[in-house]
Formats: sequence, C-alpha cells, structure tokens
Amino acid sequence: MIKLTINGMRVEVEEGTSVLQACEKLGIEIPRFCYHDRLTVAGNCRMCLVEVDKAPKPVASCAMPCSEGMVVHTDTPAVKQERQGVMELLLINHPLDCPVCDQGGECDLQDQAFAYGKDRCRCTEARRLVSDKDLGPLIKTVMTRCIHCTRCIRFMDEIAGSPELGGFHRGEKLEIAPLFEGPLHSELSGNLVDVCPVGALTSKPYAFRARPWELTKTESIDVMDAVGSNIRVDSRGNEVMRIVPRLHEDINEEWIGDKTRFAYDGLRLQRLDTPYLRGEDGHLHAASWDEALSTVALRVKPVAPSRIGVIAGDQVDCESMFVLGQLLDEMAVMSRDCRQDGADYDVSVRAAYMMNTPIADIKKADVILLVGVNPRHEATMVNARIYKRWRRGGLAVGMIGQAVDLGYAYDHIGYSPVVMRDLIEGKHDFAGTLKAARNPMIILGAGALARMDSCGVQAIARDLATHFGVIRDGWNGFNVLQNAAARVGGLDLGFVPQGQYGMNTRSILAAAQAGRLDVLYLLGADEIDTARLGKTFVIYQGHHGDKGASRADVILPSPAWSEKDGTYVNVEGRVQRTRRAVSPPREAREDWAILTALSQSMGRPLPYKTLEDVRDAMIAKHPHLGKLDEVSANPWVPFGCAGTLSLQAFGVTMPNYYMTDPISRASQTMAACTAAILPLVAAKEGQ
Repeated sequence: MIKLTINGMRVEVEEGTSVLQACEKLGIEIPRFCYHDRLTVAGNCRMCLVEVDKAPKPVASCAMPCSEGMVVHTDTPAVKQERQGVMELLLINHPLDCPVCDQGGECDLQDQAFAYGKDRCRCTEARRLVSDKDLGPLIKTVMTRCIHCTRCIRFMDEIAGSPELGGFHRGEKLEIAPLFEGPLHSELSGNLVDVCPVGALTSKPYAFRARPWELTKTESIDVMDAVGSNIRVDSRGNEVMRIVPRLHEDINEEWIGDKTRFAYDGLRLQRLDTPYLRGEDGHLHAASWDEALSTVALRVKPVAPSRIGVIAGDQVDCESMFVLGQLLDEMAVMSRDCRQDGADYDVSVRAAYMMNTPIADIKKADVILLVGVNPRHEATMVNARIYKRWRRGGLAVGMIGQAVDLGYAYDHIGYSPVVMRDLIEGKHDFAGTLKAARNPMIILGAGALARMDSCGVQAIARDLATHFGVIRDGWNGFNVLQNAAARVGGLDLGFVPQGQYGMNTRSILAAAQAGRLDVLYLLGADEIDTARLGKTFVIYQGHHGDKGASRADVILPSPAWSEKDGTYVNVEGRVQRTRRAVSPPREAREDWAILTALSQSMGRPLPYKTLEDVRDAMIAKHPHLGKLDEVSANPWVPFGCAGTLSLQAFGVTMPNYYMTDPISRASQTMAACTAAILPLVAAKEGQ
C-alpha cells in the first residue's frame, strides 16, 4: 500500500492506483473527458490536471500513478487557471449549439464548462468545420463537436472487440472516422452514445424527440435475451422514448446490446389492444372480453385434456407461467412447454439447463469450449465478457459448430457433436488444452439442444465436462447458454411436458398437423411454425400482431414487458424483475389477470386478486424465486438421457440478430439495421 497526501488529507491506496482514482477515494471531484473507468488511459484531454509537489509542471492525474509520500493539490488558484485554459482550448472549435444539441442536459462538456470554464473566449479565428460520418442507422454524428478524447476508438477496440474507428491526420486536422465505409458492424455500437462526453455521437432514433428533464425514469431489466441486462426505461406520457443501460457489475457492467437499446420503437407498433374473434368469414373481428373468454371456455371445456396443447413464449414472465400452469393442472392438461425451439432434454436438474459459471466469473476461466453457440448474437454481453477475458491474455477458446466472427481468435475444432466424443478420446489437440486447464468452461448453446439428437448432445457434453474435470470444488464450468428471457424461469417452474403422455413443442406441432390436437393455447409464443397447425383451434394471448396472432382464432391482448411488473430468471439463475414504465394499450390486461378470469369462465376459479397474491403463491412453491439478485450454486448430480449423436453440423440459430421476437420485428429501427448491416456482414463472412 502507498500513502500520499491530497489537499492536506492522508490517503492509503494500492500500488498502481492513479492520482485521479486516489482523489475519487477521498470524494474529490476531478474533471475529465478522455478518462473512463473501463478503458485504457489516453491522457490527451488534459482536463484532469493537478499540481504535485516537486513536479516541474502540472500533471495529468489520470495517467500519473501514486507514489509514496506524494503531495497533491487539486484546488489551488493555479489548478483552477490551468483547467480554465484547457477548457478554453477545447471550446475553440466547438460549435455554440447547446440549445439545439441532442446531448443538451446530459452533456459532460456542458456541465464541466459551467463548473470549470471561463465566461469568455479569447479566440477570434474562424471555427474548424468537420464533415459528419456515416456510422449507420443507430449513431448520429456531428463531428465538429468532437474534442478528440478517443473514447469511441478505445471502446470499439477494447470492449466491443470490433476495431472500426480510428484517428486520421494529425494536429488540428485530426478527425475521428470509420476505418471502412458503411455502418458499424458491432452489436455494441450503441454504447458509443454513452461513452461520448460531448454531442459528437448521439442516438439517431432518439434525436430531437425529447429532453432528459421531460422523461420519467424506470429501472428495469432487458428481456430481449436471457442475460437480464439491467436497464433504465425513459418514458414520456405513455410512450417509451429510449432505453439506456443501468450499472450492474455482475451482469452487464454498464453496457447493453444494440437490440436492447434501440428496439423500443417496436413497443408501440403492431400492438394488440382489444380482444378478437375469428368469424365465419375467416377474418378477425373485435370483441368484448366477456365474448372472448366465453368463446374460449365453450371451445375448451368439451375437449379431452390429451387433445389440448400449450406453448409459452420467450418473453413471458414467471407469474404468468405459474398461473397458467396451475390452470392446466386443474384441467389435467399434460402437454405444455416453454421451449418454442422444440428442444427436448433432461431438465430435472437445474445444473443441466443454465450457466453454472456466473457471468462475472468468466474472468477466471483459462479455457472455453463453445459448442453450437454464437454468443455474439445470442448473448452479446456474455460474449463481451469472453472478449474482455481473451484480451487480457492466457485464454484459449475452442469452437464446435459453424465458424463465425466473435471478435476474438479461437480454434475451430469441428462442426458436429461427434467432435465432443473425439475430444474425450483424445483425437484432437484441443483435448490436451482442456486437460491442462485450471478453470475450463464448456458453453453449450440452446440451439445445440434444439435438435432431434438433443438427449445425445446433452449426455456427451456432460461426459465431456466430467472427463476433463470441468466440475470441481469451487468451480462448475458446465454451462448452457439459453437465448430466451423466459426459458430458465419456465424450466424452474416445471413448465414442460407432464407425465408419461405430455407432449413437448415438437410433438404438439406434429399432433396439430396430423389432426390429433383440437386446441392450442399460445402464451406469447410466436417462434413456431404456424403453417403446421392445421385445423387446430388456436388461442393467442400476447401483445403484438405477429405470427401467433395472425393464425389465432381468439386473441387475448396483454401488456409487453415494459407495461407490467414481472419476474424473470436470467441465464445464470439470477432472479430479477421488470418494472412497469408505461400503461398497456386500451383494453389489454395483465397476463395473470386474463388467466384468472379465464379460470372462472372455465368453472375452475383460481384464488388470485392481485399480482402480490400470485407472487406469494409462486414463492411459496418455488422459494428461490423470491431471492432477488442472488446466484446460488447448483448441485452437480447425475442427469441426462440416452440418445445417439447425429453427424449433422450445428446450425445457426439466430441468422438475424436484429429481429428475433415480435417487438424487434415490429421495430423500424431494427428493420433499418437489417437492411443496412446484414448484407455487409454476410459479404465480409463470405470473403
């Protein structure tokens, strides 16, 4: 430990701590533009200048390590004058457009100019103009505002793993620009909006739509994938205006993916706002709630339980699945599933279907084997963690499946699950790498289990983990990377086929196609092949007019995730909750309330009056769902089922990152990304 004095106060810090960090430990504010806690030090804005005894000139505190006995001054008249001078230089070419700048009200430059700058400028020369750059449909550029802090360049290099920005020319001709023409390819590019301390890089979809002080801020979580990134929903009136990240060190740090950030416009488009019934003319007609619920009851009551199927979607909250599960138990309906992708594997043990290595502990891994997964698209923030660990050095990554660009180097071992058996038999060099690892990880993709040989894939992955010592005291490196927000919660609740004759999603669709299914209830399920439903009577409960609603005979409108309070379990088993930010449209009702009302129409009333009643009953039956923001270790007990392995290669489960659910498919911004970015990515991978 090192002892130093700052403004007359003694402080003790670890070796390698910068003067700026030491000042923050004492609560002393140091202005900065180029410095960022999660990026390497650049030291080029000079705003953080301080005085150090015996130093011949002012010192950039972000780049100066503390030393024993150092005496630092941050509040002298000289320091104040130096900061005013730096601010004057930074503003020489900055346009005076604060009243019309997108960043107004939350701009670091604006705030620090007020706190540390002067009230006049001595510069009389014409201001420098810089042409704006095309960074795609997400990022708006006004490069004349750029102060060359290089945060954007460092972020793309060090966090996103996609070095697409650079500095061109030198001196006063320096410009920040993309290395290649066309939009940025990274799924994390939206974080440039947060990283930029001025208004040079702002959100293009949000531009000029609202001011920060007009917005109501609601803390929530993301449901566009299974990671559960912490976010803040900013709304005005009854409309979501933007989504920004919220700090959570163990999940997403302070970043979010582009789909999470920009797909919010899909929340107001193609919405279901009133019940619908399909008439004799084959068209859907608006109806009242009483008509819709009575129609469902009349059609379902006479049907044998064995001829009823239920599928829950990828964004359904735990409370809704819990209530629906209870209603199905009352009706003796066994055919139910929360896995729209048709996966069928052993879920009797919690360790078999989730990430047993906490996301934050990826930093401890020294070998990672990816099996049938593209974490860059399926779990962007998990891939960012892997890249962060890889960048530090000492990490070997292997891939079984289709070769894709992950942003870091890996050893492509093969394409099919048979390769895992070859590794166990020592037929590949990567087997030696796994054997020598201290903290090895296996990440099995959800798509790897959505195959006809899913039981065999799960069994060989478990054997692989056992053979190479992936599980030991204090470390469990066996991981299944689910790609749906509702998946782990649904499996925790047991929303899977019941008894000997319960059918999974694949069997339900086959039964419908063969005419052996009379009723299918879709709870927000849109990722199924509706062409296989034949003459089955379909009830759709959801929030968007997507695939499920277009095939439905009865539509029961419900809120989207931003319009209700709901419990979700992320990929590592962490229980979190969404918070209601805006109201649902018109006659849409909460899912649990719809199901409770339906139970009364069916003559099997459930006793719930409020959401808290539902939660209390759910937590009483599943106590871990009441332990918010906790990750518990899962016992490693035998699991798996017998099955053979196919020679078929693992396929791509998410060909279009920008459109994976009803909300993102309704989003105009995601449609623009699909049109602008996907062709370029395909051309790059085809080279």
